[in-house]
Amino acid sequence: MSPIRVLICDDHGVMRRGLRLQLEQHPDFEVVGEASDGRIAVQLAETLRPDVVLMDIGMPNLDGIQATTHIAKANPDVGIVILSMYSDEEYLLRALNAGALGYLMKENADTDLDRAIRAVAQGKSFFSPAIQTALREDYIRQLRQKGLTDSYELLTDREKEVLQLLAEGKVNKEVATILDCSVNTVATHRMHLMQKLDLHSSAEIVLYAVRKRLVT
Repeated sequence: MSPIRVLICDDHGVMRRGLRLQLEQHPDFEVVGEASDGRIAVQLAETLRPDVVLMDIGMPNLDGIQATTHIAKANPDVGIVILSMYSDEEYLLRALNAGALGYLMKENADTDLDRAIRAVAQGKSFFSPAIQTALREDYIRQLRQKGLTDSYELLTDREKEVLQLLAEGKVNKEVATILDCSVNTVATHRMHLMQKLDLHSSAEIVLYAVRKRLVT
């Protein structure tokens, strides 16, 4: 099996070297390049065609979110993991909207990096456990403040299945194949679950699933 080709994008040389050293301990990873700013990251992603891009959120010249948008549009098959110091919902939602599949806290890189890379290389999502905990606690706090309850139990069993598969990064056609039903049926389930949960985009579906710990 060919190694997973990784492009490291971070404006701090020490961080890039640390990530490279960590990845080089795994024979199934190959670091194909490094970028110190967002524009270089976009250029290298186009020329090197990595399987996975590790993207610092705070990049000069073109920030990590914008660079992720460019890379994801040019190559939808690449798995992008955002590296960040921020665990709040706003940054995660922006990263998901930009096309990232993973969101990793820098402080957890030593323990979660290899799992994150393997997950997004397979088209799956991955989020630091610290992110999941912070989002879940904030979500519960918001519900209590507003006097609301979580609507998850209003979903049918099939809607819950569709929610999980969509949150894992699968498109309607893939969900239909897994559940042995039509694409139109999946689209209907998707519409219903989004209405019940008051969700308005694919990114919000993933964010909700992270809050509920339906994805890792």
